[in-house]
Amino acid sequence: MNDDTLNVITSNRGKYVEYKEKLKGHHREIEMVNIDYPEIQTDSLEAVVKFALKELEDHAPLIIDDSGIFIDALDGFPGVYSAYVMKTLGCEGILSLMEDQDDRSSRFECVIGYLDEEKKLFKGISKGSITYEKKGTKGFGYDPIFRQDGFEKTYAEMTSEEKNRISHRGRAMDKLLDHVKESY
Repeated sequence: MNDDTLNVITSNRGKYVEYKEKLKGHHREIEMVNIDYPEIQTDSLEAVVKFALKELEDHAPLIIDDSGIFIDALDGFPGVYSAYVMKTLGCEGILSLMEDQDDRSSRFECVIGYLDEEKKLFKGISKGSITYEKKGTKGFGYDPIFRQDGFEKTYAEMTSEEKNRISHRGRAMDKLLDHVKESY
């Protein structure tokens, strides 16, 4: 791997596209790299990302993130298990779990791990609610059932540019950009 390239460690093409769009013109070349590595089971996104940075340090410079949706009525579920729950239950399963819930409040959290000469973590949070039905076809994951506070559209109804300006990952990326903009 090339030191002039910032490696985005992910198997999620949608996530990679969000990074590429947000970081365009602010950093080196951005490359998607899919690497298998062990993941720890914990209730903290920060712990997951710190462990991944240690496991993947030979691939620096790199970005890796973990994100999840935390639903208040479900005691924060799926949280750090969001990717697994998406694969097994999907949006329909979450909507089914929420069927009799009046409290639809939720939040997306994203923790970005950045490793170059130093290790840094950047966290973004977006508060919102779970919709009663899927809306929109853009984005990925829970985007069709999450509406951020102050907005009428779900993430899946927004362009990637709109979503990147306000989302949990977009907010964490803004913090990352503030950190690296003088370096490159």
